Amino acid sequence: MLKGRSAGAIGLVASLVPAATGVAASAALLVDYVRPRPVFCAAIGGGCDAVRHSVFAAPAGIPLPAIGVAGFLAIGVAALLPARRARAVQLALSLVAGLVGLVLLGAQVHIGRFCPYCAVADASGLLSVPVAILRLKWGAEARVPRPASYGGAVALVLAVAAPLVAGFRSSGVPRVIRDELARTPKGRVTVVDFVDFECPFCRMTHAELQPLVEAHRERIRLVRIQVPLRSHSHALDAAHAACCGERFGKGEAMADALFSAPVEELTPEGCERIAASIGLPLELFRACVTDPATGTRIEQDRAIFKAADGYALPTIWIGERQFVGAQPGEVLGAALHEALVRAGS
Repeated sequence: MLKGRSAGAIGLVASLVPAATGVAASAALLVDYVRPRPVFCAAIGGGCDAVRHSVFAAPAGIPLPAIGVAGFLAIGVAALLPARRARAVQLALSLVAGLVGLVLLGAQVHIGRFCPYCAVADASGLLSVPVAILRLKWGAEARVPRPASYGGAVALVLAVAAPLVAGFRSSGVPRVIRDELARTPKGRVTVVDFVDFECPFCRMTHAELQPLVEAHRERIRLVRIQVPLRSHSHALDAAHAACCGERFGKGEAMADALFSAPVEELTPEGCERIAASIGLPLELFRACVTDPATGTRIEQDRAIFKAADGYALPTIWIGERQFVGAQPGEVLGAALHEALVRAGS
């Protein structure tokens, strides 16, 4: 059996590896849980998003990653202390971490979705158990060299601080959205609206959003990005019509009319009737619809949606806040009010 300083140093390193790994993964998850948009595991709709919105995400209203940070820090601190009682505490905490990790890994199996950061934290909890048992078995003979203790303490602090600092310094906003925000004049708010005119949820959200935009028209810069879904037979024709409405200075009128028209009327002929109803010259409108530049614009918009990590419609950005799916007016109104107050300050 290893004894003395060698055993102490090896035991400390073995203890701190799962503790530091677990606390780093938990700190990264904590950032994603409290930020409006995830930073580290940002694939919305993926495993991280599924776990973040599951019943396991906030026991007793406390974000689970916050519990993970506290737990792994406690294990690490216990590992740094020389007394046998501290090693018993390390074992007790590790047993709890291991049990929780096992349960949470099972929960991910149950829902069929896996969060890589969660899996790392859960595996760290499991790994901490045999290490704590070994350290307790070695007992007081396994003395920890003081330099190793200091180095371990620094490593533990860095493991929790690095993800928190990096995460909260990051905007969590995709570059294409940041570029749009940068184009907005001071004192105004950018609203980026990814739309498909045939999408029923886009239609519902437009009905809620449009009155809010109109109420603050002078302070809002609305950017509408066309994302006609290939599964919607009339969406592409409507997107062409919307682009041409913008080209001739009738973008808002055209969008309102397209959203209001019955879906079955979003045919090329129906779009022409809508164009005529808002005062667009039909010859110019027809030329614009068939112009290859209009199709290129729509493909560019689709690329922007992909670059913005878009995965569902409607997707709306109000300033730096993202909303996916149909949203009630009070949610959009509160976000818009907050953004306007911030822009005016």
